Formats: sequence, C-alpha cells, structure tokens
Amino acid sequence: MDGALWMYVLLALTTAPPLVPNAALIASAGALAEAGELSLGLVLFVVAVSALAGDAAVYGIGRLASGRVVRWLSRAARRKAALTWTADRIGTHGVPFVVGIRFLPSGRLVGGLTAAIVRYHPGRYLLGAGLAEVIWASYSVALGYWGGSALGSTWSALLIGLAVSLLVAGVAQLMSRAGRTAPSPAGISPVAHPDGPAGG
Repeated sequence: MDGALWMYVLLALTTAPPLVPNAALIASAGALAEAGELSLGLVLFVVAVSALAGDAAVYGIGRLASGRVVRWLSRAARRKAALTWTADRIGTHGVPFVVGIRFLPSGRLVGGLTAAIVRYHPGRYLLGAGLAEVIWASYSVALGYWGGSALGSTWSALLIGLAVSLLVAGVAQLMSRAGRTAPSPAGISPVAHPDGPAGG
C-alpha cells in the first residue's frame, strides 16, 4: 500500500469517531493536496463521508441502547443539562440545529445521541449531519490547502489548522455556555421516555 493510500485510510480512521483530534492531520492532507501529492477532491470526500459515517454510527448506537444512554447522560448534572438543552432545541429547530451543534464541543456525540433518544427522524438527522460535515470538511481541508500554497510549508499549514480549530472550539464553547444559561422547559417527554413515539 503506497503512502497516499495510507494517508486516505488514516484520515478515514481518525475522522469517523467523534472526539478524536485530527485537525493537524486534515490540514496536512490539504497541504499535500496543494503540493500535488494527494487528490483534493478525494481528500474532501474521505473526510466528509467518514465523518458522516461516524455520525450515523453514533445515532444508531443511541437508537439501539437509548435507555442505557439516557442513564449514562443523566448520571452527571452537566451531561443531563446538555441532554435536556439539546433535546429541546432539536425539537424546536430541527435540521438547522443538527447542522449547528456539530460545531460545538462534543457536538457530534451529544447531538447524535440526543437525536436518537428523542427519535428524531433519521433521514432529517443524516441530512443535517451531512450538510454540517461538508461545511466542516471544506474549511478544514482548505486551511491546509491555502496555508500550504500561501506559506509554502506543510508545517505552517498544520499550525494554521490547529490554531483555527482551537479558535472555532473556543467560540463554540462560549456560545454553548450562553445557550445553556437560558431556561429550558421542564420535563421534556422524549428524554423522560426514550422509547416513545418519533419526534419532529
């Protein structure tokens, strides 16, 4: 297996699972694409599709083990608050919220599990997740591609990708904290009854 193929495989393996930090690897792939060593289109495809596959797996696990997931999320006050907050907004805003939560810290995991618990329509969830992953993959790969082109260095692209990822995470964290301070309706039925009817 040549080096390029290994790079695509590594991208897929590190992008699919949530909470695995691989911003530097994606920026590096973008820089290598700019240098002609990788295909830009294939890098984008692998990153976006593997991320969506990971989102689908999280949703599937949430559907298969919703009772256990609710118990796990409810053990800590912070996780329980995140579950309630997310469930309320998925029901209210639907696909736009599914897109937006992907960019919050732990958003892929919490968003996918909550969507499954409240029985949010799988087609709508995958639509929102797909749109989010295309946006995320595009700017993540572009950072490395443009950074490598402008600065002529893969290491510069890596540093730019890492810096922007930290900046996005910081802004999203502030937005998340601000949103969680807003009062949430008590007793959201889909959370209290994870095996109930499908939600919006």
